[in-house]
Amino acid sequence: MTFANPDILWGLLILVPYVAWYIWKRGRLHASVAVSSLVPFAKARTSFRALLLHAMFFVRLAAIAALIVVLARPQTRDRWSSTSTEGTDIVIALDLSTSMLARDFKPDRFEAAKQVAAQFVAGRESDNIGVVIFAGEAFTAVPMTTDRALLVNYINDIRMGMLEDNTAIGDGLATAINRIKEGKAKSKSIILLTDGSNNTGIVAPATAAEIARKYGIKVYTIGIGRNGMAPYPTENEFGRIEYVNMPVVIDEATLQSIASTTGGRYFRATDNNVLSDIFQEIDALEKTAIDVRNFTHTEDNFLPWALLAFALLAFELLMRTTILRSLP
Repeated sequence: MTFANPDILWGLLILVPYVAWYIWKRGRLHASVAVSSLVPFAKARTSFRALLLHAMFFVRLAAIAALIVVLARPQTRDRWSSTSTEGTDIVIALDLSTSMLARDFKPDRFEAAKQVAAQFVAGRESDNIGVVIFAGEAFTAVPMTTDRALLVNYINDIRMGMLEDNTAIGDGLATAINRIKEGKAKSKSIILLTDGSNNTGIVAPATAAEIARKYGIKVYTIGIGRNGMAPYPTENEFGRIEYVNMPVVIDEATLQSIASTTGGRYFRATDNNVLSDIFQEIDALEKTAIDVRNFTHTEDNFLPWALLAFALLAFELLMRTTILRSLP
């Protein structure tokens, strides 16, 4: 309970001198008589009428206290908030070319990318997210959904060799655009991860970037691979996979151009930690809009106190005009 005029409650302190005055007054009304012994008065009892007179004083005291509370205006206040969340549309486009098995990441680029992507998805609670995979062709692995568990499971189930080998960056980007362009969210973005350069496909990366810009879709491009040499998987003459150090070749110019055209950003991931930091930075850039509105309802509750004061005063008046009535 709160009070609109809490300072008025200091008025309750006047009840203290009022009680002191009553005690002093009652003492003045009694006459004093000198007697030799109190034995004859030992069994004397206070009359019922005298007790009622004292009770009426405390009834009046309670009525005054209730009136002071009424003047202070007791109130109850209810507070609540309304939260509305506007998510963003995001598509993760993941390169599945064989070079993603290079072991300059732990355990390799492909698994590292999957792990960080799954963590990113799990933290975007209100967003509509899809997953596209591409190599020599592009394929929608997960349509747009807000189901976090479904997305994480599908990302973990993606396996190398699901698509024909090569790197069709333009086709992967175009497929991601088709998935996201009809979304209703105000913010749309694509996160494209690749470790190579466009060497096949129908749609050129620059053309796909222009289409993304037309639809207001930002593209964050990530080049995966450390600088210099990296152990790449190759097949030897016996048909076995061996890892041979080869130069890391990433078409950074194309990735930078895609990001610049669409209003996104280009990142270079050289190890697991840097890749994780990049996704955290993208997570911070693509904030979900949250609208929180606070409401307060205040209701005066002085009526019960006013009724209590009236009832007490009426009771005292009734008693003093009937049982405690003094003869004229």
